[in-house]
Amino acid sequence: MRGLKDKVAVITGAGRGIGQATALRFAEEGAKVVVAELDAETGQAAAEALREAGHEAAFVQVNVADRESVQQLVAAAKERYGKIDILVNNAGILADKTLKKLTDADFEKVIKVNLQGTFTMTQEVSAVMREQGTGGVILNAASVVALYGNIGQTNYVASKAGVIGMTKVWARELGRDGIRVNAIAPGFIETDMTKQIPPKITEMLVAKVPLQRMGKPGEIASTYAFLASDDGAYISGAVISVDGGVVL
Repeated sequence: MRGLKDKVAVITGAGRGIGQATALRFAEEGAKVVVAELDAETGQAAAEALREAGHEAAFVQVNVADRESVQQLVAAAKERYGKIDILVNNAGILADKTLKKLTDADFEKVIKVNLQGTFTMTQEVSAVMREQGTGGVILNAASVVALYGNIGQTNYVASKAGVIGMTKVWARELGRDGIRVNAIAPGFIETDMTKQIPPKITEMLVAKVPLQRMGKPGEIASTYAFLASDDGAYISGAVISVDGGVVL
């Protein structure tokens, strides 16, 4: 992997799951990592674990659904490291219900974090990247369900489909500034989020995967690392499915 040494990477939702795995992988590749997390306990623990392993990392609490909080995160990252080279918009939530039972509050809560949060983070960080004049990389967490839908996830699917659309717009708009924007659409990954799924449902989902297993957070992190590195220097506007072949 080339191109992550001494880069400054802001990773949202980095206190656990895919975000934490991505923070570790980026740090192992030489990046300075800002663990941006709403949950102070998990965020501090993740950053401390990185430092104990000999990596450079800092924790900054953030609520991506609140612009002032996002602005404070960006200011803190700049104050500590002087720049931001990479943004991974990983933070996301679920509030699953069928269309019949879904409330306005359920819908708005997920859109606020997953879609608007990605928009706000990207707007604030891309402004810093443009000011720096050295390009940058923005990576967004989409989902396999954004490509084919899923029962009980109107709000989640809407948010992730929106992320895919925004990724393509931003790749066009920011490319002239040397900023690459891509998205990853993970399949069924072993995280705290998927642990909430009843075992019988999990078995049914895994049965649909050609590789016959769930993915691991590190497998998503590896793809993020590739896209952020010089090895992915000519990739922008892409949506890469990392799903064991489930969309085939």
